[in-house]
Amino acid sequence: MQDYGLVSVVMPAYNSASFISEAIQSVISQTYPKWELIVVNDGSTDATSQIIEDLAAREDRIKLISNQTNQGTHYARNLAIKAASGDFIAFLDADDRWKPEKLQKQLELMTKNHLGACFSSYDLIDEAGHSLGKKVQALKELSYDKLLKANYVGNLTGIYSVKKLGKIYCPELKKRQDWALWLEVVKRSGPIKGIQESLAVYRIRKGSISGNKLEMLTYNFQVYQKVLGYGSLKSAWKMLVFLNEQFFIKSKQIKPLPPGK
Repeated sequence: MQDYGLVSVVMPAYNSASFISEAIQSVISQTYPKWELIVVNDGSTDATSQIIEDLAAREDRIKLISNQTNQGTHYARNLAIKAASGDFIAFLDADDRWKPEKLQKQLELMTKNHLGACFSSYDLIDEAGHSLGKKVQALKELSYDKLLKANYVGNLTGIYSVKKLGKIYCPELKKRQDWALWLEVVKRSGPIKGIQESLAVYRIRKGSISGNKLEMLTYNFQVYQKVLGYGSLKSAWKMLVFLNEQFFIKSKQIKPLPPGK
């Protein structure tokens, strides 16, 4: 197997005892073996820390960083990015999972096409892990202008090259910091490719921002105003563009899974 370099996998975790073992196992099961998994236990009060420690004792590619108190997802991700020593950085939350050939296929594509980053389609499951019979289809190519209208990168599918782009960190936002990060990635790299095959599985949980549209709009406005530095009027206009894109255009990227998938 070709050696593409080390992949640093960033995983924030907060009270994720019900799901994190499955998430970590999906990294261990990757067909591409040259990775390090940096898990940041962000002040969990359940058994999350013990589960990570037990798995790390059997797998030396797993590294644990622990926060005494909960600092938020952006802080946890940035700690892991800072500690990462890989040639590539990829992201996986503690309640999602990857399919086995995820890294291999992305690294092949990026190397062949000299890309700074890429992403892929992904399947949807409910909180209990049951398939919703749907997937989010990745765009074949994603430009900065298109990404500015709505977040088309499933963070659990994204990977970028540190050698080509440098380390890119999350802004200090409670939510939507992943969108802001990918805006910076695409700004530096130019348009990125989307793999049409579904390479990951996203878990929709009760109370998540995916299900809270009003909260999502609030944090979207903060991305435009606080991160990108737009004035209030321009941010408000961008929000109108976002609403049109999100509900009338991006929604068409949700496709039914073939029978048996």
